[in-house]
Amino acid sequence: MPPKQNGETEHDLQDADFAKAFQELNRGEQTASALENHLAALEAKIDELLAATGQQDHSQSSSSGSSSTSQNSSGQQAS
Repeated sequence: MPPKQNGETEHDLQDADFAKAFQELNRGEQTASALENHLAALEAKIDELLAATGQQDHSQSSSSGSSSTSQNSSGQQAS
């Protein structure tokens, strides 16, 4: 604890330390909240990208699937 100044009592110093700790805790809570919000935004963006990639993969597999089906049908008709 810092030395007493201007007639401060030990109780006053403890109160000041408690107030400072509370302010630091509050600042930490605000930082944590901001990080959680940022993380949620990143997760939403990742979900959007995955959904877009999934749709792209699905449409590509549907196109290639129908092409291979056409080839199989053509191949079977030729036999």
